[in-house]
Amino acid sequence: MLDDLGFSPEQATVLKFKAELYQAILKYARKYSQKELRAILGEPQPRVSELLNGKIANKSVDKLLYYAGRLGIEAKTKFSQTHKEIVERELTTAGTTA
Repeated sequence: MLDDLGFSPEQATVLKFKAELYQAILKYARKYSQKELRAILGEPQPRVSELLNGKIANKSVDKLLYYAGRLGIEAKTKFSQTHKEIVERELTTAGTTA
C-alpha cells in the first residue's frame, strides 16, 4: 500500500515498522490517563497528547521504542527478505553479481 503512495520500498519498510510500533504503544497507553502517562513516559502533557492523537511524524523509531520500554512492552521482531529483487537490481546496477 505504501508503495502505491510513492514511497520507495525502503521508506515503506520504515513507515510500516513505525506504524506497527505505534499501534502497540497505543494499545497499552490507552489504559492510562494522560496524567499517568506523563509520569510513565517522562514527557510533558503536550507530548503525551500528540502521541495519543497519532502525531508521530516527528517521533523517531528510537523515541517510540523508548516509550514502549517505559510502558513495559517487550518488542519482538521478525525479519525476512521479501523484496530480494531490490537487492538484485542494486547489484546489477553496480555491475556486481551475488
